[in-house]
Amino acid sequence: MGMDSSSLNNAAAARKKRKRIGRGPSSGTGKTSGKGHKGQKARAGYTKVRGFEGGQMPLHRRMPKRGFNHQDRFPLAIVNVDTLDAAFEAGAEVAPDILGEKGLVDFRRGGVKILGRGEITKKFTVRAHAVTASARAKIEAAGGSVKLIEIPENSSKKIAQED
Repeated sequence: MGMDSSSLNNAAAARKKRKRIGRGPSSGTGKTSGKGHKGQKARAGYTKVRGFEGGQMPLHRRMPKRGFNHQDRFPLAIVNVDTLDAAFEAGAEVAPDILGEKGLVDFRRGGVKILGRGEITKKFTVRAHAVTASARAKIEAAGGSVKLIEIPENSSKKIAQED
């Protein structure tokens, strides 16, 4: 006899039957339907909430709060003078938008600050929102100049630059 679609059968245990719970004591899953006795987990609509401790005040709410974020203070993107010395040619103008294009800083709401780590051997015209005293001294000792830019009020993405 040849093989045709009427002679096809499923492989053994290929289709598992759904367990019918709550269908009497003889089924083995009657009465409480495998949910144990009473309690929140036995009720319909139960979902476990992260951090829930059965009504007890959760640990994350028992711990004291720490820290303070000042509403008028914003983080600064920082770059050191040795980084400027390595990334720019002598006589170049260093500004926040140029630093961003070169990938030396991620723009922050507070602006760009130049720090004084390392040595500088080239002359630069630096425009930044903040400069440390040591960085200013090193830039000016190398023959460069420093001009401060006002920190923008409402910029969260890109730092506006003064013309």
